[in-house]
Amino acid sequence: MDGQKTLQKSQIPCRKPQNMEDLHPMPNYNADFEVVRSTREVPPAHYTFKVDSFSLLSNILSKSEVEKYESDMFEAGGYKWKLSLYPSGRKERNANGYVSLYLAIAEKDTLPLGWEVNVKFNIFVYDQLRDNYLTFQDGNSGMVRFHGMKTEHGFARLLSLENFNNASNGYLVDDSCIFGAEIFVIKSTGNGECVSVVKAGDENFHSWKLEKFSALNTERCWSEEFTSAGQKWMLEVYPKGYSNQSSGYLSLGIILADSESLLPERIYAEYRLCIRDQIRGQHVEITDASWFSTSSQCWAYEKFLSLSDLHDPSRGFLVNDTLIVEGQIKLSTAVKRFS
Repeated sequence: MDGQKTLQKSQIPCRKPQNMEDLHPMPNYNADFEVVRSTREVPPAHYTFKVDSFSLLSNILSKSEVEKYESDMFEAGGYKWKLSLYPSGRKERNANGYVSLYLAIAEKDTLPLGWEVNVKFNIFVYDQLRDNYLTFQDGNSGMVRFHGMKTEHGFARLLSLENFNNASNGYLVDDSCIFGAEIFVIKSTGNGECVSVVKAGDENFHSWKLEKFSALNTERCWSEEFTSAGQKWMLEVYPKGYSNQSSGYLSLGIILADSESLLPERIYAEYRLCIRDQIRGQHVEITDASWFSTSSQCWAYEKFLSLSDLHDPSRGFLVNDTLIVEGQIKLSTAVKRFS
C-alpha cells in the first residue's frame, strides 16, 4: 500500500569537555575536596574582593590572633554570602603556608528550620600581569550543599604562599591582590514531565460509517473524535483523492485532534487504518507509525484504495452505499506535565 510520508532523524554528537592546562603552579590536592581550576578573562559575576595591603592585613590578623578576615555581605541567588580570607592558611585544615579562601552563607538565623542550599560556585584569583582570572571549583561534582551543620565551603590550600607571593605569577603585585566569587543556586522549580508508552488493546478501535457515500459532494470529510492511548484522534477521507496525483483513488489519513496541547513536544504513534470489505472480509488496511506534532498533525495515504475497486460491487467496500472505515492506535507515547 502506498503511503505519503517522510521521517528524518538526526543525531548530534556529544563531546566530553577536555581539561585545560594549568598556567601556574598549584598543589595537587586540597584539604577539603578535589579542585578543578581553569583560567578565563571574564571577571566574577557576583563579587570582587580586593586587598590593597595583603602583608599588612596578614600581620594585623596575626598580632590580634584573628585567623581570618571576612568580606562584607553580598547577595547571589536570593541568599546573602561572605568570603572568608585566611592570609596565612586555615590551621585547622592543616593549611599552614597557604592562602585559604572560603565561601560562607550569611544571615543563617533568618533561614527556616531545616534549611538547605545547593550551589555551584567558583572562587577567583586575579592575575594582574596577564589580565585573566585563575578559577577554582569543587572537582567532585561541581555542586556543594550548605545547611545548618555546614555553613561554608572553600579551598584550604588555594595557593601556596610561595607561589602567591611570587610577583611573576601576577597574584600579588605591589602587595595588592584581588579575589572574587560566583554563586549559582540550584533551585528546583518542581516543573517536569513524564513520558510513557501507552499500548491499546486490539479491541480498542474506532469504526466510522459513511452513509450515502456516493452523494458526498465535498473534498474531504472527518470522523468524530475518538480517544485512544490517551490522545484524541480523527479519521480523514478524501473521496476523490487528496491531489491531482491521486485522482482515481480514495485517500485516507489519521489526525491528532488535540495537537495544540503538545506544545512544544511531539508524540510517536503506531496505528492501523482500514477500509472494510463488508462481504468477504478481505479488508484493505495498513499498519504504520509516525511522529505527530503541531506541524505534523495528519499523516495521509493518497492512494489508499482505487475508486474502481471501491465502486466494484463484488469487492464489498460499498454496501447499501455505506463505507466503513476503521482507525486504531495500537501504541503511542504520552507526556504528562507536573509542577
